[in-house]
Amino acid sequence: MAELSGATLIARSLKQQGVEVMFGVVGFPVFGIASAAQAEGIKYVGMRNEQSASYAAAAVGYLTGRPGACLVVSGPGMIHALAGLSNAWSNCWPMIVIGGASNSYQEGMGAFQEAPQVESARLYTKWTARPDSPQRIPTYIEQAVRTSIYGRPGAIYLDFPDDVISAQVDESIVSFPGRCPDPPRPQAAPSDIESAVDVLRSAERPLVIVGKGAAYSNAEDEVRAFIEATQLPFLSSPMGKGVVSDEHPLSVAPGRALALGEADVVVLLGARLNWMMHFGLPPRFGAGVKTIQIDIAAEEIGRNVPAEVGLVGDLKSIVGQLNDALAAKPYRLAADAPWRATLGDKVDNNKQAVRAMMDDESVPMGYYRVFREIQEQAPAGTIIQAEGAQTMDISRSVLMHDEPRLRLDAGSFGTMGVGLGQAIAAQVVHPDKKVICIEGDSAFGFSGMEVETACRYRLPIVFVIVNNNSIGGGVKQLPEDPWAIPPSGYTIDAGYEKMIEGFGGKGYLVRTPEELGASLKQALDDDMPSIINVLIDPSARGKPQKFAWLTQ
Repeated sequence: MAELSGATLIARSLKQQGVEVMFGVVGFPVFGIASAAQAEGIKYVGMRNEQSASYAAAAVGYLTGRPGACLVVSGPGMIHALAGLSNAWSNCWPMIVIGGASNSYQEGMGAFQEAPQVESARLYTKWTARPDSPQRIPTYIEQAVRTSIYGRPGAIYLDFPDDVISAQVDESIVSFPGRCPDPPRPQAAPSDIESAVDVLRSAERPLVIVGKGAAYSNAEDEVRAFIEATQLPFLSSPMGKGVVSDEHPLSVAPGRALALGEADVVVLLGARLNWMMHFGLPPRFGAGVKTIQIDIAAEEIGRNVPAEVGLVGDLKSIVGQLNDALAAKPYRLAADAPWRATLGDKVDNNKQAVRAMMDDESVPMGYYRVFREIQEQAPAGTIIQAEGAQTMDISRSVLMHDEPRLRLDAGSFGTMGVGLGQAIAAQVVHPDKKVICIEGDSAFGFSGMEVETACRYRLPIVFVIVNNNSIGGGVKQLPEDPWAIPPSGYTIDAGYEKMIEGFGGKGYLVRTPEELGASLKQALDDDMPSIINVLIDPSARGKPQKFAWLTQ
């Protein structure tokens, strides 16, 4: 029979296990893996930095439920990919990093780029391994994919020495496991479902929090049915947006502070009580709040706040169980409940305040006016990637989503630099959708060279840089003495739009709402990537918070 190289075995196994996209930077010893991946029908995207490649692979995992692959060289290349491993670890997204390594028989000798790669990856992965022989590569790949998507999803690292990659193996001694099925969807105990419904019935001020776990679980139909049946007010986490429409009348996101602070029962649908939810603790939450918590990981139940009821299993399945229980014994929050009126007044007041900022036609513009233009022009189904402190935070209150998995951002790890990699991943996965990547000028600097990648693969992403000359804002002019430049300051009115033109894309420099509107329209109609560099008021800020602790 024919002989197969280790590189071919890696690529063929990934393809058979449902890995469709690979991002990477080639070099010793992984050149052959990239070529083999293309030969096996995997889309290979050559990135400019391993960090962006790893962020892209993790985004594929979130968007599709099967891991994206990241291919990196030994030593420094693998170390760069730790950024994506840690981001996937924090967000609970499946991904696989394939790392090259020096020859196994040179281990400990000081070989080229030799490094403790397996040990380094172990901190941020569900499983890390170095295949012990070329013929067992398919078994390792199947286990990697299965481990990445079963239970709580997460990152995997596989370490491949050069001699394993280049080895030739007779096909007759290689066994390819069948494709790993999609993850099982375990249900909660029926008694726990009954307890959860009983707690709901006792609530005077109930609230549902929809997290990105609900989006990952593809539970939108079940969650929407639950909200409609119970008429409970809800708010969404940043990447939980769209599981239920942001513009649904029961969405109380504009009154988030009041809703969290006054709720007596909180239903957590794929959301964790971590820093993004202020740990579920006072003063953000009420001291005696009861939680009904659904999570795939049993160890997450009761973190920071003891759960009144913990429902361990797949969110889609468990919300379906709740819906069945409610169909048998209906429960619905009354339309005239005082809680509903209290929240409605707060939501209306905050919406009016935000609307006033969105309608402000001042020049230079503020954030809200920029995002209003994007909201009005973006076609239905547009995927939004947003990163940068104020750029990301403020965009959540303006950019509305009707469907899930249409927003990507810094996530649970708060990682800056994820933006361009995530946007590229989204466009590769969804070539039929528009992708708008909204970047603060600081965030763009982490991975801005990836616009060349977008141009090379003709990915028509619209990159909107909200440019306030600094980290955080406030810098209008730099001092003549370069050593007196504020630590947060950047080049004033930097011409970021010019860089994409060297790669075949189109750049736009805009200062006014009219210029922004015209540029955005052209960019959305283009079949090549664009950069719209929006020079905003450096002193622009978000809506002031009532209490300082709301931003901590």
